[in-house]
Amino acid sequence: MIYAIYVLIGISVLFALAGVVGMLRMPDSFCRMQSSTNISTFGVLGVILGGILYVLFVFETPDIAMAVKLAVLGVFYIITNPISGHAIAKAAYRRGLRPEKEMTCDKYGEDLENAD
Repeated sequence: MIYAIYVLIGISVLFALAGVVGMLRMPDSFCRMQSSTNISTFGVLGVILGGILYVLFVFETPDIAMAVKLAVLGVFYIITNPISGHAIAKAAYRRGLRPEKEMTCDKYGEDLENAD
């Protein structure tokens, strides 16, 4: 079981590494924000799953309460992290930050036109 924990944490490290490379290579802040949201969502999720396995199978007596807390933390993280990334992107758009290339679909701009 310890190898499964190592694999989950290793997958998290790979997601973090891929996200960092994506942040360095993306052309504008909106693309970088998408990459950074993936880093934190998938990177943390693997660590949380590894922690659940560790608490349940490595301890002499399984700590069910801690496993449930970690699972709830994972669910909240999956729900709130993409929403917060979207809110930050929308706030940046409203402040006047725009991508370098012309967008083919500008839903944020449509929302701003309808709000006025």
